[in-house]
Amino acid sequence: MIYLVEHFFSIQGEGRYVGVPSLFLRFGGCNMRCEGFGCSQETPSGSQVIGCDTVYAVNREHFSQNWIEIADASQLTAVLELYDLPPNVDIVLTGGEPLMYADDPVFIAFLEAMIAKGLRVTFETNGSMSVDFEKFPVYKQCIFALSVKLENSGEAYNKRIKPNTIFSLATNSKEAFFKFSIDADSINIGLDEQIEEIIAHAPNAQVYCMPVGGSKAEVEKNAEPLIEYCKVKGYTYSDRLHIRIWDEVHGV
Repeated sequence: MIYLVEHFFSIQGEGRYVGVPSLFLRFGGCNMRCEGFGCSQETPSGSQVIGCDTVYAVNREHFSQNWIEIADASQLTAVLELYDLPPNVDIVLTGGEPLMYADDPVFIAFLEAMIAKGLRVTFETNGSMSVDFEKFPVYKQCIFALSVKLENSGEAYNKRIKPNTIFSLATNSKEAFFKFSIDADSINIGLDEQIEEIIAHAPNAQVYCMPVGGSKAEVEKNAEPLIEYCKVKGYTYSDRLHIRIWDEVHGV
């Protein structure tokens, strides 16, 4: 079963297409927890859950009441009719981890409908889940923002780094680029080796580095040290525009 957590029309806040009007569909479920990022989210029961800045799309145990079951592709395509969208709006599929549904017939039908409309479809993925490009050629028309997790995520190496998967996503898709979430403390603890090892599996993919943070204050804390790091390494700094503008508000 596919689960949709939220959808909203906004601008892309990070990566290559920052500032571009985009319709976001956030899917529920992930193969990682990323508790190392330390972002806290209050559950409906009042307890606190630690994880990434979208923990409400990862932790079904505490947030499932907001997850919508999707049984037919028409439920997803109907989302477009809810907004006054400009022509050729970007469709951004995020999560959680949207590639958890990569083989689902309903998901495939939705992708095919979006591509048939001439829309640009971008996956925001952690790069650890494979796609069958030959069985489902629609993925060859999609863009992949590879947010491969570093050691600061708290996830085990063998879980977050899948060399063959990274290579496949980068070489078979229409376009791919890396997005790394980096906090100030990680810059001086072997970060270079981690990133260089990952990008070696997709040497032609551009590298964007984003400050870790689920709030404006956290982003600002990590931004300046990261900018200096990018200047040294030649990577592209990507701010998190949506957090800068709307802070901790979700669905914007």
